[in-house]
Amino acid sequence: MVLVLYLAALGLDDARIGLLLSLTLIGDVAISFYLSTRADAIGRRRTLIAGAALMVLASCVFAGTSSFALLVIAAIFGVISPSGHEVGPFLAIEQVALSQTLGTRDRTAVFAWYHLAGSFAAAAGSLTAGVLTDVLQERGVSAVASYRGVVIGYGLLGVVLASFFLRMSGAIEPEDDGGLRARRSTSLLRVDRSRGVVLRLSALFALDSFAGGFVVQSVVAWWFYTRFGLRPSVIGSIFFGANVLAGLSGLAAARIARRIGLVKTMVFTHLPSNILLILVPFMPNVRLAIAVLLLRFSISQMDVPTRQSYVIAVVDPAERSAAAGITGVARTTGAALAPLAAVPLFASIHWLPFVIAGGLKVIYDLALLHGFRETEL
Repeated sequence: MVLVLYLAALGLDDARIGLLLSLTLIGDVAISFYLSTRADAIGRRRTLIAGAALMVLASCVFAGTSSFALLVIAAIFGVISPSGHEVGPFLAIEQVALSQTLGTRDRTAVFAWYHLAGSFAAAAGSLTAGVLTDVLQERGVSAVASYRGVVIGYGLLGVVLASFFLRMSGAIEPEDDGGLRARRSTSLLRVDRSRGVVLRLSALFALDSFAGGFVVQSVVAWWFYTRFGLRPSVIGSIFFGANVLAGLSGLAAARIARRIGLVKTMVFTHLPSNILLILVPFMPNVRLAIAVLLLRFSISQMDVPTRQSYVIAVVDPAERSAAAGITGVARTTGAALAPLAAVPLFASIHWLPFVIAGGLKVIYDLALLHGFRETEL
């Protein structure tokens, strides 16, 4: 939540902030692609530990310097999230490890609980970051130092994650079941039988994420700060509520998917949330803007567990790690391109990024429904 505020406090202008956000996401793309598509060969536990170590690396550099060149290097080679969503190899590997032990019927519901846990963690992080920076500033700590404290906390959490991953059971490692290891691809993408569906889904997910990149959490937090003058603690509370609502919505999505299918659930819950997103900047006061944003979050993430479950279901079992990684990387790639344009737009035409994001997401929903209605699950 505080990343953009921190970069602005360091003295970076809008153009350099947008460039750094994009480079951060581009670096995450490269690292996530390499680690997730090779996790089964490297070892899933080792890959997760490597991701945690890169979190610590990024935190150390961001907290230790204001040099734009060094920040760029850390953004590219470290793991740090400007969007408020998980980056790095974690999501893909954890999903595949879960699906390895689940029945098909339970997969979407378990992914919904997994998403809920992540949303609660993100909500707690937003709230803690906002309160911490407010308390520090009220005690005379400079804005830069207060935001730096949150960045250091991010690195410490990377250490905690690494310690947890070290203790994980070997049961998360890929099994040689029915010759799966023998059939695993050695191509660059590590997918052969599932290549067509993976590439089509990746293109659509990239479009959706590109749209979302115009309204990443850090930038929307900055928008509330500059447009309405909200304090970091208030902004943190907003995103605490938003992430809680987003996580809870996933539980409802699992029930809906059992009745109408995964694809229809993704589309029919996502479309109205995009209309609400477009309406946010046109609200006449801050209370209505917050209300519409929270309403949007209450349904906007219902497609997440269904999307994750759908990817796992439609690809070859031997290619699930790579497929989850590639589709995840496609989303990060799409998001990486948007902040470069979004930050200057927020500064000049504050409503336009919301409209662009909502409009492109509507196109994504309609294309997904048209392209995959014949492979509904």
